[in-house]
Amino acid sequence: MPKQKSYVRFHVAILMLFATVINYLDRTVMSAAAPMIEKDLHISPQAMGWIMSAFFLSYACCQIPAGFLADRFGQRKTLAGSVAWWSIATAATALATSPAGFIFARVFMGVGEAAAYPCNGGVTAKWFPDRERGRVTALFDSGSRFGTAFAMPLVVWIISQWGWHAAFFICGGLGLAWVVWWLIVYQDPEKHPTISTAELKYIRDGQVKKEGIDKVQPMKWYQLLKYRNVIAMCIGFFMLNYAVYFFITWFPTYLMKERGLSLTEMGFVAMLPPLCGVIGQWIGGWLLDFVYIKTNNLNIARKINLVGGMLVATLITFAGLVDSITIMMVLLCASYVGLAFAGSAIWCLPADIAPRNMTSVLGGIQNTVSNCGGFLGPIVTGYIIGATGSFMYALMVSGAACLIGALVYLFMLKDIKPIMPTNS
Repeated sequence: MPKQKSYVRFHVAILMLFATVINYLDRTVMSAAAPMIEKDLHISPQAMGWIMSAFFLSYACCQIPAGFLADRFGQRKTLAGSVAWWSIATAATALATSPAGFIFARVFMGVGEAAAYPCNGGVTAKWFPDRERGRVTALFDSGSRFGTAFAMPLVVWIISQWGWHAAFFICGGLGLAWVVWWLIVYQDPEKHPTISTAELKYIRDGQVKKEGIDKVQPMKWYQLLKYRNVIAMCIGFFMLNYAVYFFITWFPTYLMKERGLSLTEMGFVAMLPPLCGVIGQWIGGWLLDFVYIKTNNLNIARKINLVGGMLVATLITFAGLVDSITIMMVLLCASYVGLAFAGSAIWCLPADIAPRNMTSVLGGIQNTVSNCGGFLGPIVTGYIIGATGSFMYALMVSGAACLIGALVYLFMLKDIKPIMPTNS
């Protein structure tokens, strides 16, 4: 193997990590500020459920178009435009004064954020050899845990200093700064001015697919839907997102209303599950690559994480059944670790399975269906709370979704390899 004289791909990985951190920071501001917004504007739990879910509706609907644009016009332009769009929308949320205003702002933000994960999936397929895909995917996806975790104490502190409006303005500004950094640094591998010949050879020689060398796509995006593995990816990720978005949307309210924590206590306690999730994600990413290198078998390497992680995530079921806040948090942290452990493999699958030059669009298809879970979860939770006055049944539904997801990945996902379309 030639000596590597540059490590540009690691700078690219850091850029993807920060894009995801900002992505989740911005979408989590609403849940962190929700108790204050409900109080100030007299918004009901049902209405807040719709406000938080409005984001996921537009986010899900725009996944496939965003993936198509990323594969067609490149991730550099698509991701820069995406981050700029959602950052402006985040700041604009502070101007809302009614449920309708919040819903409009959240829909607008969802349109912008739709390109983040499809773009990151496409960048990973271009910039990293297959043996490094698990760790890099775990790294950039762990940004979702960092963003969720640090949003809570950060936003609580901003609210305590300047009010909830300021939280949206400040978090929106961070994304605009990232756009400048991205445009200065990022190009595709063959076009990058500082990549060495040795590093480029190392990347391309380690890939089954040489993605991004040209822009030829072997099929239409909708033809991917006829493949069993694509359907399994979508259903499994739907179930994971149903559970994980409890933490992103209703978790702060749960801690304050059901468990009696103060705003300050909530800000720090709410960051524990996603921080534990970071550890689970990084371990999962290392294990993905380790098992793949040892076995050269993607089925084994991916399913250990997917099935095992989703089974551990079912512990969320029992969190609402215990009185002890300590035991409740242990269960929720363990559940989040399982979700993150599975998540490190979920975002490897588009690059593993997509035909050449279609990783972003397949990632968009997977994320479209998965975020229907993100859309339905907060609404269902809101109505369960309204009907029962308790979060217990909502947590049980989330646990059932995790079990279904484990079974889908175990039995429905078969023979993980790139789709090779026929001419028929």
